[in-house]
Amino acid sequence: MKKVLICAFLAAVLLSGCKKERSELKVYAIIHDEEAQALTELFTQKTGIPTTYLRATTGELVSRVIAERNDPQADILLGGASSYHIQAAGAGALEAYKSPLAKNVPPYAVAADNTWTGFCVLTLGIGVNKARFAEKFPASEIPRSWEDLLNPAFKGEIVMTNPVASSTSYLFVQGQLQRLGWDKGWEYLLALSQSVGQFPDSGSAPPKLIGTGEYAIGIAYLHALTKYKAQGFDIQLVAPPQSVGDVDCISIMKNTKNLDAAKQFVDFMLSVEAQELMSSLDFTIPVNPDAKSVDGAIPIADIDLIEYDTVKASEQRKEVLDRWTKEVR
Repeated sequence: MKKVLICAFLAAVLLSGCKKERSELKVYAIIHDEEAQALTELFTQKTGIPTTYLRATTGELVSRVIAERNDPQADILLGGASSYHIQAAGAGALEAYKSPLAKNVPPYAVAADNTWTGFCVLTLGIGVNKARFAEKFPASEIPRSWEDLLNPAFKGEIVMTNPVASSTSYLFVQGQLQRLGWDKGWEYLLALSQSVGQFPDSGSAPPKLIGTGEYAIGIAYLHALTKYKAQGFDIQLVAPPQSVGDVDCISIMKNTKNLDAAKQFVDFMLSVEAQELMSSLDFTIPVNPDAKSVDGAIPIADIDLIEYDTVKASEQRKEVLDRWTKEVR
């Protein structure tokens, strides 16, 4: 009898340990460390579910999600433009889930098959370090349009991320291809690439490099540029006409062993509290109509956006990135 009781106790301990391990939510975070840490800590505080995250670039994490689709090592993919989540869903790596909090979210922020949901709006723009620009180009006007960036005087003074690694830059590349058409779009991109001084992998790099005055001009998300400006950096924001916008998305991994907790995290990310926290940290625009943007964020109504085809962007990814790698870097 004593042996039976001991075995039963050990079995209970083992099962308890397994249950505890499964209850820990694991997040692959494309958003910045500061936001990922604040959001996961708040989620744990509100639900009691322990949460950890791994921060890496969009390209790296989406590749992981697809490679791990039969045995996911995380439960949530947090961040990244919709075309990347469409890619992962097409590879069979995402679980369909429609949060009850998504009922008031704009249609463009919810996948038709419910494999991803947008939690904030992202728009591209131009950042200019005013002091460096005035020093380098005293006779030039600050660029107000995408075409203005082709000024040959700007050679070496523009920074943009590498679209192979960064969803920020891939959105920009697709924006030009969809705005101008395939052939003219590539003419524009190849001409612009000749003036780019650096192609870092992380979307957070251009705002920082502009803010610190290492480059005069940068292509980045407006909310990221706004954040640096709010911190006191000498940045002028430009929202060019015919810009492009998308949503930062959240998805659940297919075959996750932690489905209930993952669903709770999606619900949390669509809540007013989480969206206002995200906006306060990163100047993003919430998709929840009841959530308010932080003061200083540029309203979406003030930005001229093209009609962006996220499905086309996803379908063309390999072709576009192969050509970029071959012809640009």
